[in-house]
Amino acid sequence: MDLQTLSQLAEVFGFIAVLAAIIFGYIQIKDAQHQRNDLAAIELVRSFQNSEFTTAFRLIHSLPENIPADEFEAKGTEYIDAAYALSFDFETTGVLVYRGVIPLAAVEQLIGGIAITLWKRLSPWIHHARKEQSQEQILEWFQWLAERLEERSQGDTEPAFIKHKDWKPS
Repeated sequence: MDLQTLSQLAEVFGFIAVLAAIIFGYIQIKDAQHQRNDLAAIELVRSFQNSEFTTAFRLIHSLPENIPADEFEAKGTEYIDAAYALSFDFETTGVLVYRGVIPLAAVEQLIGGIAITLWKRLSPWIHHARKEQSQEQILEWFQWLAERLEERSQGDTEPAFIKHKDWKPS
């Protein structure tokens, strides 16, 4: 084997080594993104697992859908405080989904139905507050999130316990 052949082989091996490093780096980045998404979903669950959320949810969920703002406000400060607490949680979640920190699919599976349900009960009150304060940005990300979740759920109303009844752990 002469020096030129060795030089060509070294170039080929060098190219293969660089290509392998690029592929390995890509796999590592994808794995890190997946881990980040999993951690964000875990933190999302934690943020919704507290007595304040449960109490607020129980109050707001007891209301009829599309309750007029004046009827809602007549329920008192306990309901208004609950509405703010829940709305701020979903506002933050909407921003995190939009920025790609939490995948929308994870939010849909974890709290999608809850977000849609609460939006249907609180939207008249929120729209009233926007109009009253001439501020369209009030809880804008909560609305954005609820609308995205509602779009995703169109036609797929089968609950998980039925849809995935034949699921087997891998």
